[in-house]
Amino acid sequence: MSHSVTSHGGASHGSVKSYLIGFILSVILTVIPFAMVMSDTASHSLIIGTVVASAIIQIVVHLVCFLHLSTASEARWNLVAFLFTAVIIFIVVVGSLWIMYNLNLNMMVS
Repeated sequence: MSHSVTSHGGASHGSVKSYLIGFILSVILTVIPFAMVMSDTASHSLIIGTVVASAIIQIVVHLVCFLHLSTASEARWNLVAFLFTAVIIFIVVVGSLWIMYNLNLNMMVS
């Protein structure tokens, strides 16, 4: 009876330490904007900037700590696939917004 070994093709599995760091960073990056919105002590533009910056940083934390995307040679194809997906989603969203804006602009009765 032969046993076959399944290869994960460059997929790395995280350690408890990386998951714990990711969880703590995620909680911090959620609490800071939440506290700013609830306390309403800062200007509107500062709150929006903080929320957007925290969201972008949190996306990076999730990709690195939980999805294990890195520039290591084993994970390079995963990173390339993710970047390709992000570019396609960006094109679809921006293109849709552009089309809707132009339709709204051209269809409005003056």
